Amino acid sequence: MPFLADYDLSDSLHAANSLHARDARDTLTPTPTQRTTLIVAACYIIAIAILWHVPFLSWIIYPFKLLTVGFHEMSHAIAGVLTCARIHSVELDPDEGGETRMSGGIPWITLPAGYLGSSFIGAALIACGFDTNASKVACLVLAAFFLFTLWWARRNWLTWLLILGMAGLIVLFWFVAGGVALRYFILFIGVMSCMYVLWDVIDDTIARKIHSSDASAFADICGCCPSQVWGVIWLIIAFAFFAAGIVVGLAAFKQSAAQQEADSHHFLPVPGSSGALTIAPSLSTYCTALLCALLLNFGI
Repeated sequence: MPFLADYDLSDSLHAANSLHARDARDTLTPTPTQRTTLIVAACYIIAIAILWHVPFLSWIIYPFKLLTVGFHEMSHAIAGVLTCARIHSVELDPDEGGETRMSGGIPWITLPAGYLGSSFIGAALIACGFDTNASKVACLVLAAFFLFTLWWARRNWLTWLLILGMAGLIVLFWFVAGGVALRYFILFIGVMSCMYVLWDVIDDTIARKIHSSDASAFADICGCCPSQVWGVIWLIIAFAFFAAGIVVGLAAFKQSAAQQEADSHHFLPVPGSSGALTIAPSLSTYCTALLCALLLNFGI
């Protein structure tokens, strides 16, 4: 009679759980390159917190504050488009405020989209800031955001100056150290966007320094909770996005700095490098076509 070994299902489940826990721990354990990225992000948080409240020095991050306001207003506009609203204009003002004028749409979606959308954008940029090629992709997405914003803000000179300035910085950092500087720049924008959302939600909704906030309008529509409650809910979601951006960056981009540098030479490389020679004609053709389309759209 053959011998049948005892099979303990609980032991197998315990071994499987231990394996999954070990895999998760290995996935989220920072590599040396990721530890450097986390240290830089922590320095960004400290520097932004200091510059935010120091007179005169706060002007250093003023353009980036306006950029995050642009993310906020652009998120309103995108939510409006997705809910069949008509976007009339997107405007920024020098006092770090903004306004998106639209008709139609679903206010239940368009109102919270400003805070939550810009927080999501910041978290996505933080995740991309862990990898050079991902940062390049993020720049292409930002370029699309910039074009839509310029289309809706054609008469707002501050928006034009801001976006053209940021586009110039992106191009400049793209050429520095094979894209490494671009990665840290994208990381900074992501950290700045997430921190601005957290501060803005606390300032506008929980502390109620601004009575006509998105949370106040949302509370008037739903009628079930005061604006402070919605502010706390949005604050928790914004914190979750911030943490998710870091977790995704740790889990998705495990390559070392040397590996990232080698890969970046073959993906949208710096013009003039060996990898750029094979894509230069098609890239230049695309840029020329895009420029012509913009000039035609704006009637130039």
